[in-house]
Amino acid sequence: MAINLEVNGKAVAVEAAADTPLLWVLRDDIGLTGSKFGCGIGQCGACTVHINGQPVRSCSTPVSAAVGQKVTTIEGLGGSHPAQQAWAKLDVPQCGYCQSGQIMSAVALLAEKPTPTDEDIDAAMAGNVCRCGTYQRVRAAIKEAAVIAKALPDTTSAAPAPAVAN
Repeated sequence: MAINLEVNGKAVAVEAAADTPLLWVLRDDIGLTGSKFGCGIGQCGACTVHINGQPVRSCSTPVSAAVGQKVTTIEGLGGSHPAQQAWAKLDVPQCGYCQSGQIMSAVALLAEKPTPTDEDIDAAMAGNVCRCGTYQRVRAAIKEAAVIAKALPDTTSAAPAPAVAN
């Protein structure tokens, strides 16, 4: 069955059954191998991608759920996202297998909460398993990514904020 997707800002057409896990379409059909297969039941987070900015486990998400949605993979971050910069600066990965999923979860967290607390980080990252145990470095990298992001120029419109009545 022909399935049309938007992946990393590009239109992509693939031949796949509607119930094929999104992970396999991304890896095998499109060639985006940054998202990893870990557990196959959506529990470890290695396969995390974004659909419309929200982190999802692509190993347990059918490709049909991504039709008409914006899918972003680790490759779609371009290598220069503040989270990727922080991960490199703090040398977070050991084996690296889980790190694309960790970063994708962190990016979603930072989009929602630009200055997350330890509790915010723990809640957002709870579904990402790292067998090497880099959790403290992940937390530090998320905090560093927040600092890096704040130092970037504001790319939103230059229009003044609406006045608030007192």
